[in-house]
Amino acid sequence: MKQKYEQQMKKGVLEMLVLRLLSENEKYGYQLICELKERSDGTFMLKEGTLYPILYRMEEDGLVTNRWSEPKGREVSKKYYRITGEGRAVLTELWELWQSFAGSVGSIMKK
Repeated sequence: MKQKYEQQMKKGVLEMLVLRLLSENEKYGYQLICELKERSDGTFMLKEGTLYPILYRMEEDGLVTNRWSEPKGREVSKKYYRITGEGRAVLTELWELWQSFAGSVGSIMKK
């Protein structure tokens, strides 16, 4: 039962977390997956089938853009994502919304 609710809570913050990581510098998909896992101590362990629809949706909304790297030697080309100005504005709004939401939840749970 716990896992079901945990998944629902995680879904609500994934876009914000991906935008946050991209606000540092551009990254490719697998790099985002690894950083989310590492920086959350394993709380956010995404599969590609979860991350890429988020990236595609954010791209459609103008929050991120992408570019393909030039392959070097035996290395394959990678698709890098970067946050846009609009994405930075949305990240700020999402962070403020999250802080308000977390504060409201905390107020209810403490009483």
